[in-house]
Amino acid sequence: MIAQLTPADFNAWRDSPGAGTPAPVVLDVREPWEIQTASVCEDGFTLLCIPMRDVPTRVEQLKGKLGADQPIACLCHHGMRSLQVANFLAQNGFTAVVNLQGGIDAWSRQRDAAVPHY
Repeated sequence: MIAQLTPADFNAWRDSPGAGTPAPVVLDVREPWEIQTASVCEDGFTLLCIPMRDVPTRVEQLKGKLGADQPIACLCHHGMRSLQVANFLAQNGFTAVVNLQGGIDAWSRQRDAAVPHY
């Protein structure tokens, strides 16, 4: 079962691994037009944008680049696509994956009101 993380709790999750661990990754799985419309800004995490449809063909590349134990928070518009991607990553050996519940819509409401709604 994939852990659900609210944007309001993101900072605590981001800061929990401790010193010496790499910054977590926010994997935005929305389409390019959605990212142009509204996006998060890197803040103690690395932002990686890969549309959901491309994740299966890039999973081995991600594992090689990030490592299977890299903390990853998956993000989409409302949290459904990102949940599917988080499950896929977990099934393919990633061990520290969470879903950002409510997606960028909740991010805008709970964490950063400067992020536009669409």
